This record gives sequence, structure tokens and C-alpha cells, in this order.
Amino acid sequence: MKPQLFMAIQGSLFLTLLILVSVLTWTEPVVATSFNRSNFPADFVFGTASSSYQYEGAVKEDGKGPSISDTFSHKYPGRIIDGSNGDVADDFYHHYKEDVHMMKELGMDVFRFSISWSRVLPRLQPYVTIFHWDLPQALEDEYGGFLSPHIVNDFRDFSELCFKEFGDRVKHWITLNEPWTFSLGAYDQGGLAPGRCSKWVNEACEAGNSATEPYIVAHHMLLSHAAAVKVYKDKYQSSQKGKIGITLVCHWMVPYSNQTADKKASKRALDFMFGWFMDPLTYGDYPHSMRILAGNRLPNFTFEQSMLVKGSLDFLGLNYYTANYAANIPVANIVNVSYATDSLVHLTKQRNGVPIGPMAGSTWLSVYPRGIRNVLRYIKRKYKNPLIYITENGYSEVNNGTLPTKEALKDHRRIDYHYRHLLFLLLAIK
Repeated sequence: MKPQLFMAIQGSLFLTLLILVSVLTWTEPVVATSFNRSNFPADFVFGTASSSYQYEGAVKEDGKGPSISDTFSHKYPGRIIDGSNGDVADDFYHHYKEDVHMMKELGMDVFRFSISWSRVLPRLQPYVTIFHWDLPQALEDEYGGFLSPHIVNDFRDFSELCFKEFGDRVKHWITLNEPWTFSLGAYDQGGLAPGRCSKWVNEACEAGNSATEPYIVAHHMLLSHAAAVKVYKDKYQSSQKGKIGITLVCHWMVPYSNQTADKKASKRALDFMFGWFMDPLTYGDYPHSMRILAGNRLPNFTFEQSMLVKGSLDFLGLNYYTANYAANIPVANIVNVSYATDSLVHLTKQRNGVPIGPMAGSTWLSVYPRGIRNVLRYIKRKYKNPLIYITENGYSEVNNGTLPTKEALKDHRRIDYHYRHLLFLLLAIK
């Protein structure tokens, strides 16, 4: 594994990443030894990460137009767990100087953030994400956003505007954040804006098709990414001296049992989550397992498109949070078909009543630190050892508001989460 890894922490900007003190006894033993930045290679960088809608606020200031996330959160507050929205969020728009100062005090090297498409428009090195799920509502209304091939040229043009205006200061561009999450959440499950899916999946969805739309959207996202990379490499990279890549998310998949069927299921689960995007980026086409199981619902690349997508990254941004058990489903569902059912894999957090790891505040996040090492080794082996920046890794915890601020800020579980993941990351590097 190449050593140039960027460890970013998703969420609040004052996370105490580098307070590396193990205070809990969880499932993995922590070796009592000296452990600090000096254990990592000299070119290893630490940073924080977030996206414009998550932290910016200032929803109607300085000419910003509505995004699909603005529209979705206001039109369907009942489809958001606490009914909240990003109108104010962390109010980074007004407090960015203080937040950046806190990052510097923590010893961060880089700050990964996204540029709000609907808003457009120094010592910390910026890692800029061009699209973090906040598509302008105007494009959704005009032609259906990422459901339409028209998005490819519009995304290319927006990306070029960013390169032209900010490329003299930005040396690391991320075209898309987690296209898997966007395709799944917004078009298979309906939980993310614009909230489309089959009615049988989520009754709140007013339109959509979970069997086809996730694949169409993912296809257009890959083509949009490749178009943006091409214009950057053709017109800007030689003068601006930057790098461009994409950020994908990957959960580690553990076979539910030692049976061959479950081992194969874990590989299919990785194909349907990570290989869905990484196979085209490395080899020019979707994984064979997806071709077999999704059939003609999975779009085809033309020869020219395949060549454009293949190799279209200088680096891979990797988001790793958790792991699942993967169990084989022997019989396909031919009545209610969706992306989620196509893989013939049942993903679960428990085996024989025992969780795969301690549960965090988010129901999907169980703590499995060794998974970060497994994912990195898997990518190195299967995808030609790309340069990797770990662009997100983090832990959510519910704060019931009863703890005094001083006690809440001790944040023992989150500190332990990062400590263990950094230990396994170090093992992966070495």
C-alpha cells in the first residue's frame, strides 16, 4: 500500500482526533505502547472533512439558490429523523475563520469540504469536493437531474468553472462524494433528496423505480466524473499542478459463515457497493456479478465511454466506517425487484445474536476497526494499488443533553474509535 494516506474525520470541526488515548475495552485489544504522529510516514497527512449542506448554513444568503437537499428537507420534514434541515447547520458560512483556527490548533494538515453547486459561484491545504449531493433544484426540475444524460455536460461545465476560479489554490479535486450512497439513498430507498423509489420500498416516495433508477443515476455519475476529469487534464492540470479523483465508500463484508455460499455472498456485496464504481474506473466496465444479476437494467458503456471512465483518477478517496455480515440468499425475488435485492445478499449487523461490533449512535454503524485494514488490502490486490486518501472515517453518538459540556467533550468512545482505526491503518501501511 502506498503511504500517502489522508485520514479525514467526518462531522463536527472540533473533533479531538489526535487525543490518542484508549479508554475503553472493546472487542479488539489495544497494545499499550507509545503511539503518535511519528509512527506514520512523513508524508501522511491528517485532516477533517465535511460537505457544504452539512455545515455551511446561510441557506438564502448572497444569491444562493435552492438545492435538492433544501427542497427535500422543507417539503418532507417527516422523512428526516428529527425533522431538521441545513438552513443553519454549523453556521460555517459565518464562522469559518474560527473553525479553521480550531483545526490548526488540533494540528490538522488539510480540510476537505465541498463547493455548493447552487451557491456558485490559508495554511490548510484544501481538498475540494465538487458534488456532495446538493444538486441545484433548477436542474432537477428541468430534466430530472442525474436521471438524465444532460447532467454530464452540466456537471462538466460546473466543474470547469471551479477549476478556472479556484484551481490556483486547490491542488486536490474530488469530483463526487459517495455515488453509491446517493444512488442508493435517493433512488432505491428514497431517504435522500430527491427522494425517489418504488412505492413498495417506501410509501413516502411519490415517484421512482428502485429496479432501474439507481443504475441509471450511477451510470450518469460515472460519466459526469469522467467528463470533469477529462476537462481538468486537458485544460488545467499542466498549469495548475493539481490532482483529481473521486471518493467512494466501502463497508467491509464478513461472510456470515464458513460456507462457500456466504463467502461468495461477501464478494458480491463488495461488488454491488464498491465494485459498482471501482470496476469501471479500473477496468472500464461493471463487475461480472452485477452484469449477471441486474441484466439489462444495468446500462452499457460505449467503447468511447469505457475508455473515458477507465483510469480517470489520480487518486481514490476512500470513506470507511463499518462492517456487515453477508449471508447468501439462495432464491431471487422476482416480484419486488430493486437494486437492494439484486445482489442476493442479506446484510446484517448480528450473528447468533452477537453484534459484529459495538453499535454507535447511527443504526448502520457498528465498530469494526480491523475492517479498514481489510478494505485497503482488498483494494490494493484487486484494483492495481491506487493512491488512496482516506477522506472520511468517524463515529456517531447520541447526546441526550443531560451531560455537562465539559463531560460531553471528553468523548471517550469517539477517541477510542479513531485510536483503533489508526492502529489498523498503520498495520495496513506497514
